[in-house]
Amino acid sequence: MRLRLLLTTLFLCSTLYAANDTLHQICEEIDRHYDRLGSMKANFDESYQGAGFSRHESGVLLLKRSGKMRWEYNRPRPKLFITNGKTAYFYVPGEREARKTNVNNLDDLRSPLRYLLGKAKLEKEFKGLSLDSSQAPMNAGDRILRGVPVKMGDQISDVELEVNDRYQIVRIAITGQDGSRTEFRFGNLEENAKIDDRSFDFTLPAGVEVVEGTSFGP
Repeated sequence: MRLRLLLTTLFLCSTLYAANDTLHQICEEIDRHYDRLGSMKANFDESYQGAGFSRHESGVLLLKRSGKMRWEYNRPRPKLFITNGKTAYFYVPGEREARKTNVNNLDDLRSPLRYLLGKAKLEKEFKGLSLDSSQAPMNAGDRILRGVPVKMGDQISDVELEVNDRYQIVRIAITGQDGSRTEFRFGNLEENAKIDDRSFDFTLPAGVEVVEGTSFGP
């Protein structure tokens, strides 16, 4: 009986160790994949549920090393969230104000993605990181990682990262401390795409006033 108990304990410990080792290996492969990239282009779908309402938007995302990022929304209405690595802007065409802030002060769920290329360190960015097999992935064969971001834990209670067999992040689901849920799905990924640096410059339209702020949503 004691021998059986000992063998069972050893089996469970070895299984747990293997699971942790697998998680570590997956994180290393994801980091290695994105550290090799200089730029990326993708289509995105963004959905939000919370505070008694929901919304769905879509557009094109551009990422480039040194923290450059451009979210160009085209449905249901045009919007632009852009940063050149130092300054970030949010603008809705037709409005008379554009919001601006230093990226170090940026308070936005999209902002951590600017660090993805060249600086990916998942196990340092998330605490309690684990592999989640309790739910079906968006695509068969994908794996789901779950954790809490170290830098935004006061706003976010949980993040799901869905990763395909090429170690590309194809879905990010974020649960806020207020119970809201924001999900980003990425498709038509084009890695090391030729993207001009000018794509990350914001040109202020005539008659539009710049307003300093830190929150760029919704």
